[in-house]
Amino acid sequence: MGDMANSSIEFHPKPQQQREAPHAGGFGCTLAELRSLMELRGAEALQKVQEAYGDVSGLCRRLKTSPTEGLADNANDLEKRRQIYGQNFIPPKQPKTFLQLVWEALQDVTLIILEVAAIVSLGLSFYAPPGEESEACGNVSAGAEDEGEAEAGWIEGAAILLSVICVVLVTAFNDWSKEKQFRGLQSRIEQEQKFTVIRNGQLLQVPVAALVVGDIAQVKYGDLLPADGVLIQGNDLKIDESSLTGESDHVRKSADKDPMLLSGTHVMEGSGRMVVTAVGVNSQTGIIFTLLGAGGEEEEKKDKKGKQQDGAMESSQTKAKKQDGAVAMEMQPLKSAEGGEMEEREKKKANVPKKEKSVLQGKLTKLAVQIGKAGLVMSAITVIILVLYFVIETFVIEGRVWLAECTPVYVQYFVKFFIIGVTVLVVAVPEGLPLAVTISLAYSVKKMMRDNNLVRHLDACETMGNATAICSDKTGTLTTNRMTVVQSYLGDTHYKEIPAPSALTPKILDLLVHAISINSAYTTKILPPEKEGALRRQVGNKTECALLGFVLDLKQDFQPVREQIPEDKLYKVYTFNSVRKSMSTVIRMPDGGFRLFSKGASEILLKKCTNILNSNGELRNFRPRDRDDMVKKIIEPMACDGLRTICIAYRDFSATQEPDWDNETEVVGDLTCIAVVGIEDPVRPEVPEAIRKCQRAGITVRMVTGDNINTARAIAAKCGIIQPGEDFLCLEGKEFNRRIRNEKGEIEQERLDKVWPKLRVLARSSPTDKHTLVKGIIDSTTGEQRQVVAVTGDGTNDGPALKKADVGFAMGIAGTDVAKEASDIILTDDNFTSIVKAVMWGRNVYDSISKFLQFQLTVNVVAVIVAFTGACITQDSPLKAVQMLWVNLIMDTFASLALATEPPTESLLLRKPYGRDKPLISRTMMKNILGHAVYQLTIIFTLLFVGELFFDIDSGRNAPLHSPPSEHYTIIFNTFVMMQLFNEINARKIHGERNVFHGIFGNPIFCTIVLGTFAIQIVIVQFGGKPFSCSPLSTEQWLWCLFVGVGELVWGQVIATIPTSQLKCLKEAGHGPGKDEMTDEELAEGEEEIDHAERELRRGQILWFRGLNRIQTQMEVVSTFKRSGSFQGAMRRRSSVLSQLHDVTNLSAPTHVILSAANPTSAAGNPGSESIP
Repeated sequence: MGDMANSSIEFHPKPQQQREAPHAGGFGCTLAELRSLMELRGAEALQKVQEAYGDVSGLCRRLKTSPTEGLADNANDLEKRRQIYGQNFIPPKQPKTFLQLVWEALQDVTLIILEVAAIVSLGLSFYAPPGEESEACGNVSAGAEDEGEAEAGWIEGAAILLSVICVVLVTAFNDWSKEKQFRGLQSRIEQEQKFTVIRNGQLLQVPVAALVVGDIAQVKYGDLLPADGVLIQGNDLKIDESSLTGESDHVRKSADKDPMLLSGTHVMEGSGRMVVTAVGVNSQTGIIFTLLGAGGEEEEKKDKKGKQQDGAMESSQTKAKKQDGAVAMEMQPLKSAEGGEMEEREKKKANVPKKEKSVLQGKLTKLAVQIGKAGLVMSAITVIILVLYFVIETFVIEGRVWLAECTPVYVQYFVKFFIIGVTVLVVAVPEGLPLAVTISLAYSVKKMMRDNNLVRHLDACETMGNATAICSDKTGTLTTNRMTVVQSYLGDTHYKEIPAPSALTPKILDLLVHAISINSAYTTKILPPEKEGALRRQVGNKTECALLGFVLDLKQDFQPVREQIPEDKLYKVYTFNSVRKSMSTVIRMPDGGFRLFSKGASEILLKKCTNILNSNGELRNFRPRDRDDMVKKIIEPMACDGLRTICIAYRDFSATQEPDWDNETEVVGDLTCIAVVGIEDPVRPEVPEAIRKCQRAGITVRMVTGDNINTARAIAAKCGIIQPGEDFLCLEGKEFNRRIRNEKGEIEQERLDKVWPKLRVLARSSPTDKHTLVKGIIDSTTGEQRQVVAVTGDGTNDGPALKKADVGFAMGIAGTDVAKEASDIILTDDNFTSIVKAVMWGRNVYDSISKFLQFQLTVNVVAVIVAFTGACITQDSPLKAVQMLWVNLIMDTFASLALATEPPTESLLLRKPYGRDKPLISRTMMKNILGHAVYQLTIIFTLLFVGELFFDIDSGRNAPLHSPPSEHYTIIFNTFVMMQLFNEINARKIHGERNVFHGIFGNPIFCTIVLGTFAIQIVIVQFGGKPFSCSPLSTEQWLWCLFVGVGELVWGQVIATIPTSQLKCLKEAGHGPGKDEMTDEELAEGEEEIDHAERELRRGQILWFRGLNRIQTQMEVVSTFKRSGSFQGAMRRRSSVLSQLHDVTNLSAPTHVILSAANPTSAAGNPGSESIP
């Protein structure tokens, strides 16, 4: 951190400026003073505050703010502060301009090859060989006698260039809109973030960006600090500063020891108030950010020089990174601390989240590479055959000599062959795949916002479709999170409803009101309802709201008590955390003694009680025997009604015996129980139905809660998570740990595998238990496929589990910033039904991609075979380069739009999850692809070889160079496109359904695209002329083309009749990457090396994301396989080159990858599959 402080000096204003404006704008501190103050820590910071300002309230006076009332909410004052001290906003990196995106799209190798070929072809078309020798060059230019025709030679080159421009613009536009959507999403996430400040003595929730220097902010457990500040008053405050310093231990903060609070750090415990001293780019996080993004040019230089100067920073950032796992950097520009050098640089390269490839991307990349290789081979063979054919025919059979003046003519032929070869390649490579994925995901993400899912990582959306298990919290997700006290045990009596105040002794009533009002966060309140007859509004912690509501139901009021003892008069606070499961507050009594109030989980707090108040409000002994009695008669019946039980107790200390307040076990012991209350949190009415849907869809729902086991079991039964007569387990955290750990206390996967399949409820669980369970299910290898686990969480301590899960859902309303930070999807309404919607969307993404693939591959197969055989038999592709590019545009760009935007249907939830290793192209899809390809090829070859007889027109075969377009070839082109259009309708169903029109009008985009393509096709054929090599067709010819096209739909029904099960010969394609099999010991050993390897791989990973469709990749892979001699070598090299293509299942930072052999035969030969070296 020291280096950090020094390196940021260059941003300070120059000294003379400080002298000129000693106190900018009438405030008593300059920006530079505050910045240098925030760079100090601990004792020296405290010393500096005392020297410069006297104390923190002195600092507040200089900043013209009140420690208790806050700023006056005066717009002019706030604006002035923004101008002097800056805004709380870190400007994001400039988005790429449209032109930059165009330039990037132009980098595609295939496009470059086409451009070169087109330019050569253009150049040659302007070269007219001298007329008299043309005889000597043979019949090469026959048919070009007509002047006009010869001049039209340039058109093909120009048309290719034009279509290349079209493809580039479409790609660039897609990238641009994707980036725009992404930024929109980002700003949406930023606006969602609010922080509590005090202005005019009122607590307000303001957007993080609206914080100004001088604001008094309330800091509480679970917050992510949005600005730097100095603590005014704190209770038991502990901060996790690992994102800045890399130290994982929590740092204690207090006004008299270490009052410095830094932006980007997490509050792990306690609460307090701070005065904001630095915002935006002047905060600690902002300074790091400015250093990181201090211009791309400097960065390149740094890259070259090596990074000695930011060594210190690097190490701290990498540590932070280990903890922060896969927080996607660019989703949160404000929360930069997680970032670190590496990501920032990645971000410069490409806008991708820092997560491993999702399952789908892994399968797609693999498929794209396979198809690309095939296309490369096909196009190479096409060119070779064409060239050989031409050379043999011209120079061997006809016995001509190569004359110098004929060179341009021959070269033109070779260029034409080359162009045909490239077109075959262009059609073969499915560059629409990444586009389809992007469109489908972007579309889903946009629509998921309406279903209350705010997606932070695009791939989470698709992973959710494969989910097999959901571990859900109880409070707020399955229940309404509107808690009320419904039963109580006061003064030896069990009340089934709220007692009348007169029924209680004044002493008990008074103690109860004080215990509840004082021993709860002062930010928790109950406000009158907004509308007449509505429910009272609950603000803050819901359990505390229930208790405060109980006070109001007893016709008492908590506000006067709090005014009498304000927050800064509280002597000591032990805030609630998941270890204590209780909260205690100490106040000073008028006689100089102390009184401690405590509340917490009843079974924990009752163990610390030695007395209890009887009906007269007097103490009586409370022995262990009485406690067991009470548990049986009071607590268990309450819990079985699904109530949470909370015990409220107190203890008095005399003035003479002040205890050691740090010795918590001593202080919070020997208590007197005042009351036990039962709090009801009703199940959300829509949850049981949602859980039924999940179970029908093959997803197991487990409930993980901190509540009592009886309460948890009762709620689980109400939700339908457990059904009577089923074989299930409900465990408490302790019992769970006992079952899964060996004698040494280590977790064993075999033991876990015996527990989790039947486990439905885990009660009284700690965050570690939740993490253990999630990790255990993910790492398990017992089932036929790896489990994909989704987890919901809202507390700070849920972070690790959210990060470990395949998909982490954070609660948008009740969730802390830390939980949101670790999550993949934020549920804006905290409702379990929204998770079911996410499953539906995820499955829909998967199906959309499969639909697109089914369509795309049919076109690919047909177009490649037609171009290939046509070229070999007739020395000319029946589909011209420009026509191919148009077909490519239809099937890639338009089809990806049409098929990727199908809305999801409920029927998606009627099937089991696909699982990680299910192939993308199922047997049914393979049957459809091959079946339709057979139909299309039959038609096209029939037309190609006997079409001229059928339509009674001139044959278009063997036409010389530059001859006018023939009707014959135009009919072939038109029929081809018509068949694709109708096949696009077939492609809407991939599970062999009969009715392909079902729900077609629910997707306006699809209808528009199909009709639009049809309209453009008419224009191209009738008016395209020379550039598109089309000649206008008659109505009768058009009707025949349409008739053949509609035949696709009929043929589709024929194919659907053939049972897939009979076709054993069909192979599936696009398998998921191999399973990961790795023991815990190997994991532990491999952790460090992989962590470094991982970091090295990062750079390459970006290029992979960018270039799913880049041919370089495909060539690289081909050559890798050629180079690696033995299979073993291939495996090893494959694991390094293709590690990105393989599924990386572990989502925390140190990534462990195991690649098993891709094909089963070799896998058998090599049982010990290798891990990355």
